[in-house]
Amino acid sequence: MTKKTDRRIRKTKAQLRQGLAELLQEKSLKEITVKELTDKVDINRSTFYLHYSDIYDMMEKIGNELIEEIEELVRTRPVNPFNESSFPFIEEIFTILAENRQICAALLGPNGDIAFLQRIENILSRHSLKVLEETLPEKKQDLQYLYSFFAFGCVGMIKMWLTGRYEESPQYMARLTFHLIMNALHKS
Repeated sequence: MTKKTDRRIRKTKAQLRQGLAELLQEKSLKEITVKELTDKVDINRSTFYLHYSDIYDMMEKIGNELIEEIEELVRTRPVNPFNESSFPFIEEIFTILAENRQICAALLGPNGDIAFLQRIENILSRHSLKVLEETLPEKKQDLQYLYSFFAFGCVGMIKMWLTGRYEESPQYMARLTFHLIMNALHKS
């Protein structure tokens, strides 16, 4: 019985996420009402309130779930110099983003949540700076600049990819990102 309930809850939350992502393509979060969202996905408002207190709570919980997934990935990756063994980590990041493409595009888009992007950057910067220290110990004074260069470039690529203008696979995007970073590291 519990499995059936869990499946229904997951399905309901997925419908709400999908509806919210679609609405965020059209308007800002502050313009979206619970009624509008529940009407869009054909779910009773009382069902919405079983899971969330309001639209902001929903957005925060969705963002937290994605952040937790990325944090878990970072936690399970040892800090090594950036080399071929780093590719699976990048690929997993792109896979997480692809699996949550619509909501990530909405969170990172013009009507999205800047705090979400900052939280991802904070998680990745702690990990990435350690990796850069291992990779380029002789460039310690320039690591913040190198990291900023990589981070802003990667965020720009991710935004372009997630907004739907490009249909490349997560593997393709990971490989492209990996090669761009490797080229920059070898030239720095």
